Amino acid sequence: MANEPVSVLFKLYCLTVMTLVAAAYTVALRYTRTVSSDLYFSTTAVCLTEVIKLFLSIGMLARETGNFSRLRNTIVDQVIRSPKELLKLSVPSVVYAIQNNMAFIGLSNLDAAVYQVTYQLKIPCTALCTVLMLNRSLSRLQWFSVFMLCVGVTLVQWTPAEATKVQVEQNPFIGFMAIAVAVLCSGFAGVYFEKVLKSSDTSLWVRNLQMYLSGIAITLVGVFMNDGPQIMEKGFFFGYTPWVVFVVFLSSVGGLYTSIVVKYTDNIMKGFSAAAAIVLSTVASVTLFGLQITATFAGGTLLVCVSIYLYGLPKQDTSKVDSNCESKQKLITV
Repeated sequence: MANEPVSVLFKLYCLTVMTLVAAAYTVALRYTRTVSSDLYFSTTAVCLTEVIKLFLSIGMLARETGNFSRLRNTIVDQVIRSPKELLKLSVPSVVYAIQNNMAFIGLSNLDAAVYQVTYQLKIPCTALCTVLMLNRSLSRLQWFSVFMLCVGVTLVQWTPAEATKVQVEQNPFIGFMAIAVAVLCSGFAGVYFEKVLKSSDTSLWVRNLQMYLSGIAITLVGVFMNDGPQIMEKGFFFGYTPWVVFVVFLSSVGGLYTSIVVKYTDNIMKGFSAAAAIVLSTVASVTLFGLQITATFAGGTLLVCVSIYLYGLPKQDTSKVDSNCESKQKLITV
């Protein structure tokens, strides 16, 4: 499966869908947090996202196992009767729950384009976690691209673009701090989950089930701890509109679809997708929220897009270079 040939059209399809989902999620979430005074509870949206992901994962596992009997046995043996594994996967569940809630806070206080660019700081954070937790190394070009990305994000935040069509009060500092927390959570949880996946032959969908079950329990605790009295008074679905349902749907599908993109495409395409999503978010913000683009914002965004592309370039195979040098040295000595 990993080496299965994939057509160019399918790769373009994956790129297009991933880009549209990322851009649409950011813009739609920003819209739902700024156009109405009757805001829905973000904690309930995060909880519903975990529930939908759970059912989608069960559907994918059913397809993988082939019949209901195998599906039931797999869930009983590897999920229900594996409390240690559930506990192990509760770690990224907690971290992802924090990350998702920080996304709502960030987009309540920052424009979608500013958020999309700044959120790319997850790349250096993930790189650092990869080096520390998985003992991998990065090339000089990748470290250079990380530095370039940090400069680009600094420019974006230095004199941020302003949106004029916003109906709620916002605090850019709180928004940036929320993104900082989300970035740290994204880097750690992603690398931790990858480490758990590669430490055994357990199916990806079984791991997802273990993580989402923990996630539902954790987010439910968050719902009642943060908004319990208000939810009891106004209802779990207070403030929900078709746009809010759309945001929950995008968040659910986007998380699962990313794993498909990673499986069948490569890092270069992921880089193009992230850069394209930034461009689309910026265009949408200009149209929907009256975003005023500054020179430093444009320059910073360009640096971020270029850095994403450079980071995704494949490493040079130094072993071949070394072997060629050794063979030339032998010829010279002969």
